[in-house]
Amino acid sequence: MRVTVSLIKADIGGLAGHSVVHPKLEELARKKLQEAKETGLIIDYYVYHAGDDLQLLMTHTKGENNPEIHKLAWDTFVEATEKVSKPLKLYGAGQDLLSDTFSGNVRGLGPGVAEMEFEERKSEPILVFSADKTEPGAWNFKLYKIFADPFNTAGLVIDPSMHDGFIFEVLDLIEDMYVLMNTPEESYDLLALIGTPGRYVIRKVYRKSDREVAASASVQRLSLIAGRYVGKDDPVLIVRAQHGFPAVGEVLEAFAFPHLVAGWMRGSHHGPLMPVGLKDAKCTRFDGPPRVVGLGFQLHNGILEGPVDLFDDPAFDYTRRMAEEIADYMRRHGPFMPHRLGPEEMEYTTLPGVLEKLRTRFKKA
Repeated sequence: MRVTVSLIKADIGGLAGHSVVHPKLEELARKKLQEAKETGLIIDYYVYHAGDDLQLLMTHTKGENNPEIHKLAWDTFVEATEKVSKPLKLYGAGQDLLSDTFSGNVRGLGPGVAEMEFEERKSEPILVFSADKTEPGAWNFKLYKIFADPFNTAGLVIDPSMHDGFIFEVLDLIEDMYVLMNTPEESYDLLALIGTPGRYVIRKVYRKSDREVAASASVQRLSLIAGRYVGKDDPVLIVRAQHGFPAVGEVLEAFAFPHLVAGWMRGSHHGPLMPVGLKDAKCTRFDGPPRVVGLGFQLHNGILEGPVDLFDDPAFDYTRRMAEEIADYMRRHGPFMPHRLGPEEMEYTTLPGVLEKLRTRFKKA
């Protein structure tokens, strides 16, 4: 059975600033998706949140970029904004909805989207990850570790079905172009690109032996769409696991190191990406630090069996403690780089308004 997994998210209003999604938003979203399930538009769904982002996970048979599926998500976000966020005066009500008109696809309209279509295997574990207070390039480090680093993923060495490596589809956000990079033979060239996560982002990963899709990530940059800072992008990611792909434990191993990502407070600072369970999927200290939640499902005939709350595990306690120490170290830099982002990233924040005020006071040296 060919099935499509669509994960579409949006920040349409936060409870207590940018902290968390209001339960009434999730309640309305479940009602909308249940109605769509009963009409046969979708097979199954799961609604959850990561920080202040409402997450809609859906399965269906309509393929990627389907107008009906994207309209369902868009209508859900719009109705939730009008019926919940605005009446309750939630912070940033509807902030990710950058247009008043749906044009057949939510890409370019604000919400983040990750989708993949595939033939269900005999056993089909899928993992979904949702981050808050960071950008799409945050997945670059993780995806490289999962699909190209043998020190992380033992299967790259000892599993014949993975030994040929993987193909990375890398998008240039500035030029709106993409390139396919083969690993392991082009690993150094790949790193030359994705080491600049603000510009080059991994959009998809394929198994090289048969071009089977292995991972799909959202790549929307709100600042590039709107031309101004309207909130961080808060990306999502779908990964298939086992039987020719990295094992679930190999995928999760990449998250055991809380690497530095751009975002955090006002989208203007570097901080550690902390893996947390759903109960801790709220951003507090300095509106952070950046968080990621991971859910595991078994897919059977399009039905989502689960989830397993993957990071709600003491095995990640040390990672969280490390993230807390890194967060404290970075915070002590205050307004100085490298805690504050570089000028190319700050261009889309509110800082240019401050600099413009000072521009006329400069004199020729």
